[in-house]
Amino acid sequence: MCPAVVVQGELWKLGQLRAGDTVRFVPLGAATAALRLRALDEAIASRTALPPAPVAEPGRVTSPVLAQRPAAGDLPCVVYRRAGDAYLLVEYGPLVLDIELRFRVQALMEWLKAHPQPGVIDLTPGIRSLQIHFDARHTDHARLLSVLGKAEDQLPSVDDMELPSRTVWLPLSWDDPATRVAIEKYMQSVRKDAPWCPSNIEFIRRINGLDSIAEVYRTVFEASYLVLGLGDVYLGAPVATPVDPRHRLVTTKYNPARTWTPENAVGIGGAYMCVYGMEGPGGYQFVGRTVQMWNRWRRTAQFSKPWLLRFFDQVRFTPVSEAELLKLRQDFIVGRAELKIEEGVFRLADYRRFLAEHAESIAAFKAGQQAAFEAERERWRAAGQAEYISEAEEIAAGVEGQLELPEGARVVASHVPGNVWKVMVEPGQAVKAGDPLVIIESMKMELSVTAPEDGVVLQLLCREASAVSAGQDLLVLQTK
Repeated sequence: MCPAVVVQGELWKLGQLRAGDTVRFVPLGAATAALRLRALDEAIASRTALPPAPVAEPGRVTSPVLAQRPAAGDLPCVVYRRAGDAYLLVEYGPLVLDIELRFRVQALMEWLKAHPQPGVIDLTPGIRSLQIHFDARHTDHARLLSVLGKAEDQLPSVDDMELPSRTVWLPLSWDDPATRVAIEKYMQSVRKDAPWCPSNIEFIRRINGLDSIAEVYRTVFEASYLVLGLGDVYLGAPVATPVDPRHRLVTTKYNPARTWTPENAVGIGGAYMCVYGMEGPGGYQFVGRTVQMWNRWRRTAQFSKPWLLRFFDQVRFTPVSEAELLKLRQDFIVGRAELKIEEGVFRLADYRRFLAEHAESIAAFKAGQQAAFEAERERWRAAGQAEYISEAEEIAAGVEGQLELPEGARVVASHVPGNVWKVMVEPGQAVKAGDPLVIIESMKMELSVTAPEDGVVLQLLCREASAVSAGQDLLVLQTK
């Protein structure tokens, strides 16, 4: 959750921070934030010092909802939310997966492109929302709300909308070894007893009430995934959902999240499919791996832009072996291999007819799926897995209130969040200042926590393969 942002005029301070520094937040109103941004511009232009930082404005903290329009007839309700001092979020309808709401978002985005507004930098559509990035030097929330109200009155009906919709066939290495490595790494250093381990695919089968792994396989390869958003997990990553609701496999996400995901892993989270654009953390349940979604260095026939996919593309998967995928990944990124791509359109009227024709079987599928989902969650509760408590939290709970430091002793803490990769010392061991005590793995880096001064290790407060948070105590050092 992101409850607040650092205002644009103060972002430069974040660039000065180092591990171990502390931060205090001061509440500011939007008008003060805009003044701070202009003051920063003037200081840079005149090469003079910034004026003193503004004082806190606690009375300016209000609801993030700036305005609302109730639902009327076939038109959904609209909520306009403040998203920091440089963004505004437009949300349509209730919190449900509804492709018609995505059409409404598209209509608003196209209206704003046809009627350019001063200060608008970028438009980012979501499943049922449009995020507007603006320059606070040239516009503000109030002006944008006025324009958006006008736009809402002029938007065409989505009933007859049709949009370009290519079918893009992606190779998929099912249960790819790279995804299995990520699961093993997760079990080793994050959570060994998670219900989705050691097989994400078996977990998908179980939580959706399917009879076999083969049925999961069939569903994934029969589905046509409609791309509703791009950049969901970095670099052109699609967030897509099957056009046919009977193909919408649902899952929970990893809790806690993985620290590493292989590039272009294919996963399912909630009712959405995503292809990870790059290596990084993640939480979707793996089904396999595919080719690149992003091409930073080279333009090819299918990479006219750095990103491969477009809004409202339909992704279909075709099975390949691990070896075939590795060869395709080498060739595709440089233009020696091309994907099968078919041009087409997506008509909302046709989609409505499809849902009406298959309403009974769709409802039966959803009912069985919901029953399986609830049964899985009940198994978690029975096994004590419903609320995850990490080993690090258990250790902290065990020493909290009991840790009494003798005279001359001090605790040594981790400056970063991560996992304990190696404990280099034992209780009673003498160390010199600068000696490595614990090695923390954080975002694919190994960071040594060293002795701040000479002393003797009195007590260990962490274990290897356990998670630690920034500032968490790792050990007690007797220094005098």
